Amino acid sequence: MTEKDSEDNIDDGSMPLLSHLAELRNRLIICIIVFVVLFIGCLVRPFGSDTPNIADIVYLFLQKPLADILQAQGGRMIFTALHEAFFTQIKVAFFVSLFVAFPIILMQIWRFVAPGLYKSEKKAFMPFLIATPVLFFLGGAMVYYLVIPLAWNFFLSFQITGGETSLAIEVEPRISEYLSLVMRLIFAFGLSFELPVVILLMAKAGLVTARGLSEKRKYAILLSFVAAAIMTPPDVISQVMLAVPVILLYELSIIATRIMVPQTEADQDTA
Repeated sequence: MTEKDSEDNIDDGSMPLLSHLAELRNRLIICIIVFVVLFIGCLVRPFGSDTPNIADIVYLFLQKPLADILQAQGGRMIFTALHEAFFTQIKVAFFVSLFVAFPIILMQIWRFVAPGLYKSEKKAFMPFLIATPVLFFLGGAMVYYLVIPLAWNFFLSFQITGGETSLAIEVEPRISEYLSLVMRLIFAFGLSFELPVVILLMAKAGLVTARGLSEKRKYAILLSFVAAAIMTPPDVISQVMLAVPVILLYELSIIATRIMVPQTEADQDTA
């Protein structure tokens, strides 16, 4: 390949350091503006104070799995500090804004990095850029529709009905604690589902091989359960339901590495 052909594979030429810093500043400003606009939009009530805003709607959506169980039992949710409901709504608006802005942030990162990549590198990197939000969304969906209903039923099974000689033990969850628990589960599963992206990027960079991943399988299984115990509430259901998908994703990553990053035996020994 001639020097001219090599230059044709790159969109832009070399840029001075100040130009790179100015470009980075512009991308950061765009990300901040998008986040702030979304954050304010989540808190605004366009049709008056009685109309729920986006933060209210999202919180009610996150609350629904618990509400479906507690309403049948006559339960309720509470807040014990005057500012608790307000700051809970702020947290919801923050998480919603970050979640919606995440694809835009990824696009700004891509537009900052892409001019310095060869066309072949862009084609190789683009699937990872698309897979990142998709896998995170799949992890969050698994939490909401599968893990949370099972976990809530498990926790609520420890309630005790009062009798003549005993007092009732009933749950009255605080809204801030409930939100923290739900968001912790969503982010734990969402980040864990990014494992194939991380492993394939490492394989593309030559840091790991399919054979090396297979040989370390027992350590990966152990670390999956340890990470699940740290990232989820202290119940067996959510821990197992996080560890098992991570192990399956690890196995899928090994298969994908063999297909997408073929290596000779000499290359594997070197790696």
